[in-house]
Amino acid sequence: MHENLVIVESPAKAKTIEKFLGDGFVVTSSMGHIRDLEKKDFGIDLQKKYTPKYIVSPDKKKIVSELKKLAKTADTVWLASDEDREGEAIAWHLKEVLKLKDENTKRIVFHEITKEAITKAVQHPRDIDINLVNAQQARRVLDRIVGFEVSPVLWKKVKPSLSAGRVQSVAVRLIVEREREIRNFTSESAFRVNGYFLVDDGNGNTTELKAELPKRFKTRDEANAFLEKCKTAEFTVADVVKKPGKRTPAMPFTTSTLQQEASRKLGFSVSQTMAVAQRLYESGKITYMRTDSVNLSNLALNTSKKKIEDLHGEKYVKIRKFKTKAKGAQEAHEAIRPTYMENETVEGSSQEQRLYELIWKRTIASQMADAILERTNVSINVSNAAESFQATGEVIVFDGFLRVYIESTDDENGGNGNGQAIIPPLHVNDKLEMTSVISTERFTQRPPRYTEASLVKRLEELGIGRPSTYAPTITTVQNRNYVVKEERPGVERNYTVLSLQEGEISEEVKTEITGAEKNKLFPTDIGIVVNDFLLDNFDQIMDYNFTASVEKEFDDIADGNRVWNEMIDKFYLPFHKKVEDALENAERSKGERILGVDPKSGKEVSVKIGRFGPMAQIGESSTEEGAEKPQFSSLRVGQHIETITLEEALELFRLPREVGEYEGKKITVAIGRFGPYVRHNNKFVSLGKEDDPYSVNNERAVELIEAKREKDRLAVVKLFEEDAEVQILNGRWGPYIKHGKKNVKIPKTIKVEAKDLTFEDCMKIINEAPEPKPRRGRKK
Repeated sequence: MHENLVIVESPAKAKTIEKFLGDGFVVTSSMGHIRDLEKKDFGIDLQKKYTPKYIVSPDKKKIVSELKKLAKTADTVWLASDEDREGEAIAWHLKEVLKLKDENTKRIVFHEITKEAITKAVQHPRDIDINLVNAQQARRVLDRIVGFEVSPVLWKKVKPSLSAGRVQSVAVRLIVEREREIRNFTSESAFRVNGYFLVDDGNGNTTELKAELPKRFKTRDEANAFLEKCKTAEFTVADVVKKPGKRTPAMPFTTSTLQQEASRKLGFSVSQTMAVAQRLYESGKITYMRTDSVNLSNLALNTSKKKIEDLHGEKYVKIRKFKTKAKGAQEAHEAIRPTYMENETVEGSSQEQRLYELIWKRTIASQMADAILERTNVSINVSNAAESFQATGEVIVFDGFLRVYIESTDDENGGNGNGQAIIPPLHVNDKLEMTSVISTERFTQRPPRYTEASLVKRLEELGIGRPSTYAPTITTVQNRNYVVKEERPGVERNYTVLSLQEGEISEEVKTEITGAEKNKLFPTDIGIVVNDFLLDNFDQIMDYNFTASVEKEFDDIADGNRVWNEMIDKFYLPFHKKVEDALENAERSKGERILGVDPKSGKEVSVKIGRFGPMAQIGESSTEEGAEKPQFSSLRVGQHIETITLEEALELFRLPREVGEYEGKKITVAIGRFGPYVRHNNKFVSLGKEDDPYSVNNERAVELIEAKREKDRLAVVKLFEEDAEVQILNGRWGPYIKHGKKNVKIPKTIKVEAKDLTFEDCMKIINEAPEPKPRRGRKK
């Protein structure tokens, strides 16, 4: 018998809380949600006001059984799941499943795992907030309705095994629309002009001043004409303006800004950031990591002030109280901050230490003084031209918060520079000696593709989703293969540089790489086809404003201002009608695009989504008896339905192709289910990643064949005359024994080398080996 049973979601959280509670408390974990909607029969009773049909998850039955035993022997059960809607729902499910009574059940919440916070929570318990539970139920039911009703439409009208989701589909739409913006973008060139002048640095030394012409010249001839004027021009300082300036620190982290900054500064994915932050929270090192509040407690403000004074002095302190501006901000009461501000570092994995340091610096910086700057703008006249050069410099007079932290940005062209060059002391009418004027052809930049961080930022701006949904949304669209995160190489581009030096103008054509991408989000062909089909047939759920307004309705339910099943009813009736209409009337969509005619056969060439993904097709399918079947070929990596040309599609049908002979037998190259390969003497050898199946030659094919033979030879350690089916082979994890179709690991207790094992040794190992476990999903 024990007095108190405390139930949290995770073992790590349980372990941390246990340290703060004295004797008489048993702390255990539910391992997250213990029940969910049934997967069969929709999981929702549509006839009974959308009542959810919950079942205990099969993998949680043992945990539930143990929790019931512990709850029966406890005087009081404390439900201590997280303080957001998901945590409230977990507490409610626990109470329902464990059949806990009101009189001995208490709900406690805290946004940091410290002794003070836990003690305070125990002293001020509350009841389960059914409004928060209903808001979570409404989200779960609405998402189940959208997924379960739209997915069968996609199976019938697009391709089997597809799925849709309310927030995920909108996220895919953002990525598809950005991709089309990029594909339709036409880059324009213009000439940017920089002038370089020799000036006195104020200490008797000569330094170079760089200035830029604000005007861009549209053509090479216009730029060249300006450089001609500069040959004989005099350059005079027309104006020097000094202005004081300042920079203020960024607000403390919310879930969204932490995900963005961890991506930019640490290279973390959104899901990685949340997993690491979860560990930091559960071990008591940071406050709750799902929040859209930027508020800091008085305790955090006071401890931050003391830490800043100790490290940098009183003049670096400036206490600020931030207010949350996000629409419908809810969940936790504080921003993400270190639990103990005095701790600059923590123990843990490298990822945990780096993320903690980022959170600590951002929090400390938010309570530090502004950086004081002096900005200088210099205007330089050109005697025989209307244009004038501008030079801009910036000096940090007082570094303030910059001593600790500088926020990063997503601006691919700007960067995060600490300021601009220092301008030497100059005066109006000073004459400057020009050393060179350089005019460089530059191109307008296409819209940037989304990173995980910038997609989170955009979703937040549109009011789509909440702190707890960003990471799973981005993970889901990638798992469904609607979106891929990858690197893509750029292409070479020529640009012209005109240089005026020592009275002569020279011209040079240079090359640069443009369009290179790293860790960007790209829509797949199937993602684009599904997006277009949903826009055509389910415009409501794909509408940004609708998706954001639904979030507002969830907030109203959480505040007790709306009945959750009435909100679902208002959505479901017109939505279900659209589903029925789409099943009946929507055209089948394969994203098909007609490219032209094959000059050899005269048949139509098209591309579309096939059973195994994007493919090209020559000819049309026909049900007539004796009709010639069309030819098919999968698209290559980097090829897309919307952009592939007729010539590129026809190139796909060159395979399989003969590349020569070896040992009197033909060598062919083709692409199969597992990628490109060489076939020789009825044996198959995979091509390397660097090999192109359309250009690989006979010499390279023979090299691959021999390499595979050598690898196979090295794989055989020993053969036995007693039984040809018993072999000792080298595998990925070291030597093993093969007996027919059975592979047996050589135990570590065997001290002799594999090559020295006898036939009797091998048979003994085979006979004593345990039976292999059946694969998951198969009957024993």
